[in-house]
Order: sequence, then C-alpha cells, then structure tokens
Amino acid sequence: MTTIDDGFLAAYDAVLATRWPASTESAEIRTPYGTTHVNSVGPADAPPVVLLHGGGTTSTVWSGTARALGTAYRVHAVDTVGDAGRSVAGDRAIRTLSDQMAWLDAVLDGLAISGVSPAVSLCGHSYGGWSALHYAAHAPARVRALVLADPTNCFTGFSRRYLLRALPMLLRPTVRRRRAFLGWETGQAALDETWLRLYDRAAAFPAARPLTGPRPAPEALRALRLPVLLLLAERSRAHDIGRVAASAAALLPRVETAVLPGATHHTLPLAAPPEMDGRIEEFLAAHGRGD
Repeated sequence: MTTIDDGFLAAYDAVLATRWPASTESAEIRTPYGTTHVNSVGPADAPPVVLLHGGGTTSTVWSGTARALGTAYRVHAVDTVGDAGRSVAGDRAIRTLSDQMAWLDAVLDGLAISGVSPAVSLCGHSYGGWSALHYAAHAPARVRALVLADPTNCFTGFSRRYLLRALPMLLRPTVRRRRAFLGWETGQAALDETWLRLYDRAAAFPAARPLTGPRPAPEALRALRLPVLLLLAERSRAHDIGRVAASAAALLPRVETAVLPGATHHTLPLAAPPEMDGRIEEFLAAHGRGD
C-alpha cells in the first residue's frame, strides 16, 4: 500500500485551490488495483469526458481543459494508479496491458459510465494518450469519441534524443534532473509555479513507474470506427510529429489532425495554446454529445 507524503498532498491541494473551479468535486473509486482519485467538474447529468494525464504530472495538469469543457460536460480527471497523484496503489499491481484495461473498466464502472448510454469521450495526453488509445481498441462500445494530445508510443516511437535526455531523470529522479529535462523540452517556457512545486514533489513520489508496453496493433487501429482527434505539439521533442500524423492517417479510419502552434510536448496540457481546448470543444460538439 502506498503512503503519500503530506508535503505532496499539500502541493496537490494548492493546485486545485488556485487553478481549478471552486465547484470541483473529488471522489475515490475502489478498483482491484487500489483506490483511484478523480477530480470532477460540470453538471452531473452532462455527457461525460474522462481525462488521462501524462507520466508524473497528475490529473491537476488538466485545469484549463476542465474549465473549458466544464459547462457543457461532466469532466472527470483521473489520477493514474501507480503514478504521482492522490490515487493509492493496492496490493495487486498493474503489471500487464490487460491489468491497465481492467483498471480503466473499473474506473468507468465507478463513475457509473456504461457502455451503452452514455458512452464516454476519452482524452489522453502523452502516456495518457497511449492508455486511451489502447482502451478504445479494448472497449469501443464504451468510447464515444477519442482525443489524443501529442500521444507517445501510439503511432511511432520516441525520439532517440528525447530518450537520451530523459534517461538520467528516469534512472534517478531528482528535482534538479526533472526540472532540467522539463526546461530542455519546453524551451524554458514559463509554467505555473504552484503546479511546478507539485511537479517537484512528485520526484520522490513513492510509487512504481506506470506500465509501459507495445503500441496498439495496426489491425486493432484499422478496426476502430469511432472519431479521433489527434492534436500534435508543433515543437514536440518527444517524437517526429510529421511521422506521427502520417502513421495515424494510414491506420485510423476517422481521424482529424491538428498541429498546436508553439506548443511542446510538456507544455501540454497545462500551458496549451487556446487552440487546443477550442479544437476539443468543436470536436466534442460534433461527436461527443450523443445527440
């Protein structure tokens, strides 16, 4: 059982207090893999949208998107079990892709989102995009629309330079190493200081690294009939966005692709350009309401 440091919890709550709507509600969902923390915004009876964060960033990184979507949708931002956040891993670890899919099944069950009505709109950034795309292939009846924000290891691999830069941080995560990597990838972009204090605290978070694994099988992606919005960071150093776009176009039957000007992989979604949430709103208005 994970024990979360009080300093981390205080930093987490500070981000919620300063960046999230006052109406934000939090819930703990029991799953076979531990307790999953969810921050929710919006009318309880509105169409549901589930947000999955990238590695080490927590669900709090979605504050802007939650505000943008929270009037027309019920937005649920999930802390991934096994990663930094308020979720608490249980005795049964997520070891396989099947475990990861079963965990997400349990989260949607706990949110009372069925596979018939209403199905969920699923949005993931980076590693969260990898989980979201795998889940859409795993349970297409439960996903109405899919948004992938600069998703990693979905359509191409990582940039070699990105992996080499990330290696010291991955081998021994320290505040200095994490900040240096973030500064390199974002071009020293100005990020919210309250969130950065939480990001620093996550360096010592007592959890195993989230599950990683293969890209979704090409045949599974070709079989997906649901609408997909692929948002790529113009200056992403995680991968070659041209190759990502070409591969997605060749594999997904219903994909729309847009490049977010000036964005890098790690400025999303916290410091995303206005185009990002505008694109998501337009896409969900067309595909995510089930009207």
